[in-house]
Amino acid sequence: MHGGGGNSASSDTPNDDAPAAERPKYGALNHRRRRIGAAPRFGSAHLRLTEAVLDRSTFCFPDSVFQPTAMATAARFDLFPLVERFDARELSDALEAAEGGLLDDYIEAHVHGTVDLAVDVEAVVLDPCFRGTPTEDQAGSLGVPLEWHEGRLLRVETLAAHPQFRGPHIVEVGRRAARNGVLDAATIGRAARTGEEDPQDLKKVWHHVARFGTPTER
Repeated sequence: MHGGGGNSASSDTPNDDAPAAERPKYGALNHRRRRIGAAPRFGSAHLRLTEAVLDRSTFCFPDSVFQPTAMATAARFDLFPLVERFDARELSDALEAAEGGLLDDYIEAHVHGTVDLAVDVEAVVLDPCFRGTPTEDQAGSLGVPLEWHEGRLLRVETLAAHPQFRGPHIVEVGRRAARNGVLDAATIGRAARTGEEDPQDLKKVWHHVARFGTPTER
C-alpha cells in the first residue's frame, strides 16, 4: 500500500477537531503494482506500507474529497468495478481537467491508528533524480529500506502540448522552472525554494510531470 501521510490527505476527515493521533493517515492502494506508487499526483516519493496495515485500513473510490458512498475494508472489498468504469472513459486533457484521469484513478486508503516507520513501513521509495543528494541522505537515515522507482522526466515541448490539462498559465510556470528544457521532481523543488513561484502553481507543474513525463530509468 502506498502511504502518503499528510501529502495525500484530503481535507475531509471524520472529525476535524480530533487529535492528530486519532485521525486516519491517508494514502492509496497500489493494486496496479506501479513502481512510482498508487497516487503520484501527491508527490514523487512514497512510503510502501506492510501488508499487516491492511487489517486496520478502510478504502473508498473516488477520493474522499468527492464524498463517495462506496467504502470498503480489506475483508469486504468491491471497489474494482467502479475503478474499471472510471478507467474505461476515453480521455482527453479537458476531461482529465474536469473529471479526473490517470492521476485520479487510485483507490484511497485510510490507515487507522499510528503509522510507525520501524513497524509499518517496508520501504521509502524515491525518484532517482534525488540520488546523491541530501534527500537521499535524509531518507537513508530513517532506519527503513530505501528504494527507487523509475522516475519521471518531462520536456517543455511536451508540457506545452497540454495547455488544457492545468491551464496555459501553468505551462508558462513550467517553462520558467525548467532547467535545460527539462522538468523533474528535483527541478520543481529548486523552483519552490526560490519562492519566486506560487507553490500551488508548482504543484500543478508536477501534475504535468507525473501525468505526461517519461521514466528516467529504463
